[in-house]
Amino acid sequence: MEPLRIAMVAGEASGDLLAGLLLQGMHARWPGLQAQGIGGPRMKAQGFDEWWPHDKLAVRGYVEVLMHYREIVGIRKQLAQRLLADPPRAFIGVDAPDFNLDLEGQLREKGVKTVHFICPSIWAWRADRVHKIKRCADHVLCVFPFEPELLHSHGIGATYVGHPLANVIPMEPDKAAARAALGLAADDEVLAVLPGSRGSEVKYHASLFFEAAALAATSRPGLKIVVPAMPAFKSAIEKAARAAGLKDALIVEGQSHAVLAACDVTLIASGTATLEAALFKRPMVISYAMNWLTYRMMKPHQVLPWFGLPNILLREFAVPELIQQDATPPALAQALLDWLQAPERMAAVQDKFRALHLLLQRDTAQLATDAIDKVIHA
Repeated sequence: MEPLRIAMVAGEASGDLLAGLLLQGMHARWPGLQAQGIGGPRMKAQGFDEWWPHDKLAVRGYVEVLMHYREIVGIRKQLAQRLLADPPRAFIGVDAPDFNLDLEGQLREKGVKTVHFICPSIWAWRADRVHKIKRCADHVLCVFPFEPELLHSHGIGATYVGHPLANVIPMEPDKAAARAALGLAADDEVLAVLPGSRGSEVKYHASLFFEAAALAATSRPGLKIVVPAMPAFKSAIEKAARAAGLKDALIVEGQSHAVLAACDVTLIASGTATLEAALFKRPMVISYAMNWLTYRMMKPHQVLPWFGLPNILLREFAVPELIQQDATPPALAQALLDWLQAPERMAAVQDKFRALHLLLQRDTAQLATDAIDKVIHA
């Protein structure tokens, strides 16, 4: 038999991480698997044939997408032509719904089986997108337990596979080992600052977050500030830290999981990283800032009162959110201090995060490959 050949697109660092984990399970099920398309280093480590790097698509927000519209549409057109000229057995779009759903629709029309991995957050933003999902995807792999029922009600095939990160991140992270690896002392008080993995996020968050961290440090002498930086943005992050007076901040390349394991609390940009922080059982302050016009355009499409994934999944403001105009250095600093000054509150939210971790922990590789196999052979 010829080896199974599939195409995949992951549009940013978080998608690359999830796709890399999915590819591990697919290789175990289908030895000789060939996978190609758009991805990143974690996918390449699994033998993925990267035609374009994922950072070409790592753009968030209406205004920001418009600025890169021609390049992104050009890539999608070239990719569709290439895949239709030599169709794979299936196409798996990993997150990046604005890019992937349109591509899935084109491919599905021509008979290519399509799977979308990670249900677009129709329960939080843009509920009308469900009609596009029905048109474009043969099946959706869901990482949250309430999603399949919602999709089934609209006639969309869906399977809950758990969240891959829940199997990667230990239930009780080894804080001491992480600190030793980063050169931190066991008794240090540590703040992790995660401004984001996209250029636009670093632009809007780095200076804001570091000014907040500097204010928090004036109230907590000895507070250690640690920052995991994407290689492409490390110099910009270092510059922002110096400008805020944080010349002693420890800025490391990558290692976001080690940083989260090592910290006591984190100031973090809304996105997948907030779920990672929750799985590491770390109290956090979630924030997000963006182009004002993008925010004005997005706000009416918000369905739920919560912005961050941990709060959405727990259905409460378990951790503070300071978004757009509310995200000021003094407000962020005070929210961090509120955690550090209340160890019993920190322990309570960690218990909530343990329960969430158990909810998301499934045999993702088995469940996902079972579903993909059914789609391929339908």
